[in-house]
Amino acid sequence: MLSTANALVGQAAVAVPQGGGSGFANQMLLLAIICIIFYFLLIRPQLKQNKERRLMLEALKKGDKVMTSGGLYGRIMDMDGDVVDVEIAERVKIKINRQHVAGLADPGEKAPQAGGKKGKDGSGKDDKKGK
Repeated sequence: MLSTANALVGQAAVAVPQGGGSGFANQMLLLAIICIIFYFLLIRPQLKQNKERRLMLEALKKGDKVMTSGGLYGRIMDMDGDVVDVEIAERVKIKINRQHVAGLADPGEKAPQAGGKKGKDGSGKDDKKGK
């Protein structure tokens, strides 16, 4: 009985395939494919976006309408290195770091005008009746 069990175990050991190296190669190929997918879906677009932002910040000039990272709209009045003077209202200027310019204000959308709130008709009067 013991000899029969040894014979079965011996046959089972012989039946194990010896191609263990191909499994490792398949795993490495899968890992390389995943790395390529990550590069094209995540890393490359981020590098492109960073390059576009750097070029936009380098191209800023006096008179450009910009939006800050805090959401303020204004016009660049002066630039000194990394410090940008932005006029956000009439005679109201703020100094910000160039890196805090989020982007140029939309050319199709006008930046808010200095001089306070205006009604829907642009007259400066409230639209509410009874005042």
